[in-house]
Amino acid sequence: MLNIRAALPADTATILQLVRDLAAYEREPDAVMATIADFDAALFGPKPVAEAVIAEQHGEAVGMALFFTTYSTWTGKPGLYLEDLFVRPQARGAGAGKALLVHLASIALARGYSRFDWAVLDWNTPAIGFYKALGARMLDEWTTMRVDGTALAALAGTPPRP
Repeated sequence: MLNIRAALPADTATILQLVRDLAAYEREPDAVMATIADFDAALFGPKPVAEAVIAEQHGEAVGMALFFTTYSTWTGKPGLYLEDLFVRPQARGAGAGKALLVHLASIALARGYSRFDWAVLDWNTPAIGFYKALGARMLDEWTTMRVDGTALAALAGTPPRP
């Protein structure tokens, strides 16, 4: 039986492992710098900046979704942004990914959000097909931009942090 539930502080090690597994799947196995303490603060600290839900099958975590609130100036309403969705390989095809997305869509509607967004790597054709089958559409006219590391420090006009 599949169960989707809100993450608890005891889940942070599992969330970190699932994020590492996702990074390996996305061909960036050494990219995760986050720690359990980072997830504790981000999800359960005095000013949480994100939320997570866990997919469990027979009491075992088989997947998770980590998300946060955005804001659309065009709609004048918040939105839900899915940062990470991951289902362990042995649980794929059993409905966990769809259940996580359905759960997040329900959260967005219950909170009065105007949309639900996420990014997917352009080479991940299985995920793209899965998302399209659920009614998602690609925003081909948008390109994601990022400033991080030393470029972020340079843009802010401050020395980079160690």
